[in-house]
Amino acid sequence: MDFDAPFFLAGRWERSSRALDVRNPWNGALVGRTWLADDTQVEAAVSAAAAAADAMRGLPLHERAAVLARASAALARRREEVGRILAGEAGKPIRDALAEVDRAAATLQVSGEEARRLGGEVIPMDLAPHGKGRIAILRRFPLGPVAAISPFNFPLNLSAHKLGPAVAAGDPVVLKPATKTPLTGLILASVLEEAGLPAGGLSVLPMPRQLGDRLVTDERFKLLTFTGSSAVGWAMKARAGKKKVVLELGGNAGVIIDESADVPFAVKRVAAGGFAYAGQSCISVQRVLVHEGVYARFAGQLVERVGSLVVGDPLDPATDVGPMIDEGEADRIDAWVREAVAEGARVLTGGRRLGPCAYAPTVLEGVKEDAKVCAQEVFAPLVALYPFSRFDDALASVNRSRYGLQAGVFTGNLQHALQAYDRLETGGVIINDVPTYRIDHMPYGGVKDSGTGREGPRYAIEEMTEPKLLVINTEVG
Repeated sequence: MDFDAPFFLAGRWERSSRALDVRNPWNGALVGRTWLADDTQVEAAVSAAAAAADAMRGLPLHERAAVLARASAALARRREEVGRILAGEAGKPIRDALAEVDRAAATLQVSGEEARRLGGEVIPMDLAPHGKGRIAILRRFPLGPVAAISPFNFPLNLSAHKLGPAVAAGDPVVLKPATKTPLTGLILASVLEEAGLPAGGLSVLPMPRQLGDRLVTDERFKLLTFTGSSAVGWAMKARAGKKKVVLELGGNAGVIIDESADVPFAVKRVAAGGFAYAGQSCISVQRVLVHEGVYARFAGQLVERVGSLVVGDPLDPATDVGPMIDEGEADRIDAWVREAVAEGARVLTGGRRLGPCAYAPTVLEGVKEDAKVCAQEVFAPLVALYPFSRFDDALASVNRSRYGLQAGVFTGNLQHALQAYDRLETGGVIINDVPTYRIDHMPYGGVKDSGTGREGPRYAIEEMTEPKLLVINTEVG
C-alpha cells in the first residue's frame, strides 16, 4: 500500500523538502508518504486561520451543519479504504480501525447536528427590582482561530473531535496530527474540503515538535486543544499564555468488581477494555480491584480469556491485539514488567515480547502500588489485579492515583453504584462496564492529571465559543 498525501494548507495541497514515510509498526511496510511542513508553511497556515476568522464566523449555522453532514457521508463512503490506511499506520486491528471510521463519521454528523442547536437563552432580568423593564439574551459566539494537536492512538476520530466542533462553532482551525499517524488526519481534510469548507477555515499540517510549539504560544490562536500525555499537556498549558486550553490527557483507569457483580460479564468486558488496540488508550483498563469473595474465579476466567487473544498482523481479521506503536514503547513496557516482577509481582499470563513492536497480553498480580505498571499510565496490553475486602477501600485505592479520567464499577448493588459516583475522583464513572466505554456525543474528560475541559461535540463547541450577554432597556424616556 502506498498512499501519497500532501498536507493541507488553507485550501491548498502542498509538500515541503522533508518527506515523512509512514510505516506499519507490525512489519515495517510502507503505508504512505506525506511531508513535514516547514516554518514558512506553518506561518502561512496560522496567518490564513487568522484571516479566515470573519468568514468562518459569518458562515450560517445551516451551512456549517451541511458541510459537516457532507463530510460525514464522504468519510462513510470511503470506509474500507480509510480503515485499511488507519490499520496500517496505527497498527490497529482492522475491525477496530473500521469501527473508528464509523465513529469519526458519527462525530462529524453529530457536530453538524449540534451546530443546528447552537442557540442561547433568555435571562429573566426582573428577578431583581432594578431589572424591571429590561430583557436579556445570552448567545455563544465563535472564539476565533483554534490550534489543535491530536495523538497517534485514535488519529481519525480524535482529530474529528477537534475539527467537527470547530467547524460547528464557526472557528478556523490548524491541526497538527501525530507524525506517526498523520495520514487519516489528512483524509479528514480532504472530506471537509470536498464538503465545501471555506479555504482558510482548515489547515492540517504534520510538523516537527518544535514547530508544533508555535501553535501553543502564538497569540493569534484563541484556544489550544491537545490530546496526549499528561507531562506534555500540562507543559503546554504553562506556555499557552492567555488562550483557553482544553487538555485530554493520560489515565490510569481503575475497575472495581464487587461481590455482587456478574463475574463472566466482567471478565469479558475487562478483557476487551484492557487489551483492545494493545492497551494504547488513555481509558484502557489498567488496575482491577476484585472483591476477595470472587477474586479467584474472576482471575482464573480472565487469564483463560486473555491467553486466547490472537496477537498478529493488524490487517488480518482474526487479530485481536496488534503491535505497540513502535519498538521503543515495547521496550518500555517490557522494562516496567521486569521491574514489577523483581519487586514481587507475579505474571499470570503474558509478560514477554512477541516481536520488535509486539507484546503479549499480560495479567499481573501482587504488584506494588508504587510500581510503574500501577502508578503511571501503562499504555500497553497489561492489567494488574488486586483483591479487596471493603468497598470503601477499593474506592480509596482508585482515588490514590494522580489520574482521574474514567473508572468502571461492576456491581448489582445500587448503593455501591451511587457511592462510586459520589466519591470517585474521575471525570466519568461507568457502572457495569469498563472505563474504556465511550460514546462520542457524551461529555468526556478528566480531573487531576488527566486534564481540563470536556470533549464530545456539544461540550467541545461550548469550549470553542464565548458567551455574550445582551441587555435591552425597554423603558426609555
